[in-house]
Amino acid sequence: MAQDLSDLTQALLQAAKAAGADAADAMAIDGTSVSINVRQGALEHAERSEGVDIGLRVLIGRRQASVSASDTRPETLVTMAERAVKMARLAPEDPTAGLADPSQITDLTDASALELYDPSDDPNPEQLKDDALRAEAAALAVEGITQIDAAAAAYGKRRIHMAATNGFSGGYSRTDRMISCVAIAGTGTGMERDYCGEGRIFGADLPSPEEIGRIAAERTLDRMGPRKPKTGAYPVLYDERVAASLIGHLLSAINGSSVARGSSWLRDAMGEYVLPPTLSVIEDPHRARTSASRLFDAEGLATQKRALVENGRLASWILDLATARKLGLESTGNAARGVSSVPSPSPSNIALTQGSQSRADLIRDMGTGLLVTNMIGSSINPTTGDYSRGASGFWVENGEIAYPVNECTIAGNLREMLGTLIPANDARLHLSRVVPSLLVEGMTLAGD
Repeated sequence: MAQDLSDLTQALLQAAKAAGADAADAMAIDGTSVSINVRQGALEHAERSEGVDIGLRVLIGRRQASVSASDTRPETLVTMAERAVKMARLAPEDPTAGLADPSQITDLTDASALELYDPSDDPNPEQLKDDALRAEAAALAVEGITQIDAAAAAYGKRRIHMAATNGFSGGYSRTDRMISCVAIAGTGTGMERDYCGEGRIFGADLPSPEEIGRIAAERTLDRMGPRKPKTGAYPVLYDERVAASLIGHLLSAINGSSVARGSSWLRDAMGEYVLPPTLSVIEDPHRARTSASRLFDAEGLATQKRALVENGRLASWILDLATARKLGLESTGNAARGVSSVPSPSPSNIALTQGSQSRADLIRDMGTGLLVTNMIGSSINPTTGDYSRGASGFWVENGEIAYPVNECTIAGNLREMLGTLIPANDARLHLSRVVPSLLVEGMTLAGD
């Protein structure tokens, strides 16, 4: 990973100007990744990839086009720019397209304080193989586990740089380390499986392979002998593993792309209660060692900590420049992009207010209902918020887990569901979405 990405993006911008672009922005990603899968104590699959991906967006007036490539030769940059300019001239005019004004861009581009790159962790394939084998062995050592569907370890590192003709230039490096295990118990139609997977930016922060394998095995054994739950209206407790999906639906509804199209079930809810008054959703792009952290967005604007929902009331949309212009607002610094796409709004790290009770306390207090640990498929109406998802987990009777359940559907309306949330205190703080287990009252269950 030795190529100077700053020079590469500047060369793309120069090629775009030479080809006749009025303005342009460029992105370059230089990355290496290694993944190892093992089965039955032996290597099953190993994959390594490395290379540079580049992207260029050009603007001719209010018309824009994007192109990408994985070839960085000078003649390729010229060809990319010429092709992008031709495409832009044929594109429909978009009055909201355009780069940030130079007064809007940030010069704070040193991301070292965010600790997104681990310089001490560069595992070789043998080390990754050993991690995967240890996770597999730990899961198999738990009585009742019959086989391991997959045990894997992976590592990646990449550099990212962005630049634009408005004067912005900035980049950062990041690493990722992962271990996962999927365990199986039983045979035939009585077979059950579950998993545990953990990822960190710093390898030293990862749980041990033995812990990951053990948790995968224990989760699998807990699922043995499932039944269908009762049909009716019951409280549903979303386990911390899946609770972030509920807040994800809220984030989708306040995304500027949905709001500007008028296709959001929260399109007219600014300033209204969307959560109980005790809860807030805080976006903090500057949390150290967190996967979605960033000092600046994909359009060169500074990011900042802010409330998306404050004391239950919707306080802000998630906007990039284009969606902000459509809504007559200012960008919230939430632009994201890949090398082959134009910017679009996306949140960074978010955290929901945690409660004072444990998950066990909520199980005790819910009486009879469903604890959901896995979600299957989804049917979400983005305009009305009507919600229906397949689920599995555990049936709760008299405040205690009674037996595992599967093949059920839970349904409701997201506006009503989010308004009744009761959070536990078990959120994992290293995740980009810090969301604890969540209790929702009165959902409809379809089972037996």
